[in-house]
Amino acid sequence: MSLKITVECINCDVCEPVCPNQAIYMGSEIYEIDPDLCTECVGHFDVPQCQLFCPVDCIPLDPDHAETQDELMAKSLRLKALAS
Repeated sequence: MSLKITVECINCDVCEPVCPNQAIYMGSEIYEIDPDLCTECVGHFDVPQCQLFCPVDCIPLDPDHAETQDELMAKSLRLKALAS
């Protein structure tokens, strides 16, 4: 499942640099997460780094983009292969 950033985002810029897949970007008003790039840090870290560092706890799971752990790992491996 991808993560999403809610309107509670304060644009503190903490989440964007810690994302290993560069899935986080500045949207029109707040940061957003590209669900095609978000792996919840599977394949990189034990916990999603954006959630870990977010000071306002505004990054929940996105129910519109449900994925299993196996699907997230496959996506992570695919993204790593594209990056090399």
